[in-house]
Amino acid sequence: MIFAAIDIGSNAVRLLFANVFENTSKQIIFSKASFIRIPLRLGEDVFSEGYIRDSSLAKLIETLQAFKQLIAVYDTKDYCICATAAMREAQNSAAVVQEVFTKTGMKINVIDGLEEANIIRMAGENMPNHSQNIGMYVDVGGGSTEISVTRNNKFENSYSFQLGTLRLLHNLESQEEWIRLDKWLNAFKADFGKIFLVGSGGNINKLTKLFGDKLNLKMNFSQLNKAYQEMSNLSMAERMSTYSLRPDRADVIVPAAKLFLHIMEYTKTKQIQVPKFGLADGMVCQLYTQYMAKHKSN
Repeated sequence: MIFAAIDIGSNAVRLLFANVFENTSKQIIFSKASFIRIPLRLGEDVFSEGYIRDSSLAKLIETLQAFKQLIAVYDTKDYCICATAAMREAQNSAAVVQEVFTKTGMKINVIDGLEEANIIRMAGENMPNHSQNIGMYVDVGGGSTEISVTRNNKFENSYSFQLGTLRLLHNLESQEEWIRLDKWLNAFKADFGKIFLVGSGGNINKLTKLFGDKLNLKMNFSQLNKAYQEMSNLSMAERMSTYSLRPDRADVIVPAAKLFLHIMEYTKTKQIQVPKFGLADGMVCQLYTQYMAKHKSN
């Protein structure tokens, strides 16, 4: 069965088509059919001016109209749309959601940080078991960073922080939020050095591909630190040329590396696992679960 998920993030709007099924162990298996990413950068409007501009709204509507046609062609079982930090912080969020619905007939669900973290964790739960008692799942986006913690493969806690790549890029983050992050991490101090750390998001995936172990989808602290130091010393144009990066990746990849490095250093974690999943994968997992529950009850 194929499902579709649209993730309206602060940095980009993403459309994921995925085939989903359960194996004999009742583990949900994803097979990505197609993935489209449009770098609208709604966060640049919101984090600097507080609202989504009319020009950005027009581009969002055009993007969703195109996505709607693709969803129809794929003949999906179901689809959903979630919007994260930029949309939930925009002063005109409600008006944007209404205008999109009027023009496209598509309903946007503006989710809070906690729900975002929990949806991402749904995809992470389908990873293989690990030997550490505690797992920490970190998703760095353009406007926020979501962290979920599991203990003995059972959910324990999650939190959303207003620390994202676009905020850091434009120096729009607050020092208080860094302090809040460290204070929250301190709750797991007894486990520092023993945490199974999992990172998600396009930036950490690209960093792993360039500097880490891309075969086993992991990266150690020294590799990530090397990536951060090398890229920080290059201009955006030089990063694009040296590492074959798109413009919308070349500028935010350094702030992303800074965030992951901070978390790894603070928690004394030597390695980060980087599977290819994110919010859209969790949304598909949620759609599948809801679909199966509905059809089993009928």
